[in-house]
Amino acid sequence: GVFKGMAVILEERGFDTKKKLAQCKDFKCLPDAKDCCCRRILFNQPDFAGVQSNLEILAKKLGVQVIFLPKFHCELNPIEQCWGYGKRVYRLNPESSRVDQLEKNAIASLAEIPLITIWKFAYRARRFIHAYSLGLNGRQAAWAARKYRGHRVLPENLLRELDKSGVISSFTIYFFSLGQAKKSEKKRESHKLNNPRPFSRKATLMDPGN
Repeated sequence: GVFKGMAVILEERGFDTKKKLAQCKDFKCLPDAKDCCCRRILFNQPDFAGVQSNLEILAKKLGVQVIFLPKFHCELNPIEQCWGYGKRVYRLNPESSRVDQLEKNAIASLAEIPLITIWKFAYRARRFIHAYSLGLNGRQAAWAARKYRGHRVLPENLLRELDKSGVISSFTIYFFSLGQAKKSEKKRESHKLNNPRPFSRKATLMDPGN
């Protein structure tokens, strides 16, 4: 019932751990490293890497499947930003051990969020969503959302502004514009196929004189 430790477990599996560190500094192993430290070696062992969670085990017993999706980042969700504002207000209250008082403080904290702040959170989320839809990464999207915080959506000259500020290169802008042009062309072609123009009277009716 006593934990053996990583070194003993790995030695039992045939690994030489005498010259290995327990873990890399700040847990920052190289992306492709498999045996840089004891922790990394153990992490890559099949029976450690493939362990099912309690939720998956329960789902298997019930005959259903669990699908894990990426976390919905708070910059895209204004509700999460409202919760963050409410938590900040909640922490200003004095500590209490009474459940009814804690519940009262929580409800009051959420009521303290100004309506205009909720609107700002919603607009900020829209700017992030718009930036990601344009193909920007997290750093570029954050810059754009901060730069145009008075806008609901980002302006058309956004890429040029990013280039001027050094956040994005002209090379990237060229290929992005090329991709956008191809998307627009495909959209036009799809519209033509789905919405064919009606034949004119001259083209569809035969001249009775012939």
